[in-house]
Amino acid sequence: MKQFIGDSSFWQIFPNAQIFGLVVVGVSNQTTTPQMQRDQQLLTTAEQQAQQYLTAATFSDNIVIQEWRQAYRQFKKKRGARSSIEALLKRVSQGKELSPINPLVDLYNSISLQFGVPAGGEDLSQITGDLHLGVAQGGENFQPLGVDHEEPAQAGEVIYYDDLGAICRCLNWREAQRTMLTESTTTAILMVEAINQRQQEFAQAAILQLQQLIAQELQVTGTSFQITAKKPQVDLL
Repeated sequence: MKQFIGDSSFWQIFPNAQIFGLVVVGVSNQTTTPQMQRDQQLLTTAEQQAQQYLTAATFSDNIVIQEWRQAYRQFKKKRGARSSIEALLKRVSQGKELSPINPLVDLYNSISLQFGVPAGGEDLSQITGDLHLGVAQGGENFQPLGVDHEEPAQAGEVIYYDDLGAICRCLNWREAQRTMLTESTTTAILMVEAINQRQQEFAQAAILQLQQLIAQELQVTGTSFQITAKKPQVDLL
């Protein structure tokens, strides 16, 4: 039985956090022209919806950006590491349109923008042992997506990891090539992060909407879950 476990080291930093997730089995993540067209429309609509999180004249003054930058100050990180939602909102603020990647990635990116929350996903079949969220000891193997060399985790980072090394560094910042979602993915785990009450309401709505979108677009019903400090682990498969 594969589990998702929030380590005590994570809850010590973020005692009020909740991680919402979805396990999807038997999905076809193949990219087709009709699917790409639908995904592009979803992304374009989500970019428009994301404008509600960009009301301040200065980008860093927006509440979503402020909250996640403050969160990232609470653990050690690589210089310049930012939450994935900040990266997406930055593109929107600069008028840079997102393009389709593959169905699962496109769907969670659209949800991330729509609800203003960090979202990510992994190929569950490529995770060895249990999936953990905790503080890195340092040196955990990690090859970032799109990079041809290792960039091991630093001690003190908050990372997702398994028996072979880090899967995602600095919460949902930098993705590992080893477990990334591809067109060959058939079993996936998708996650949405929240570290306070305001975010929890958005994150819970986001995971439910993502579940509905996957059922609608990919004809697969995912199984949702959440972990908290009081319930820090869940069975995945």
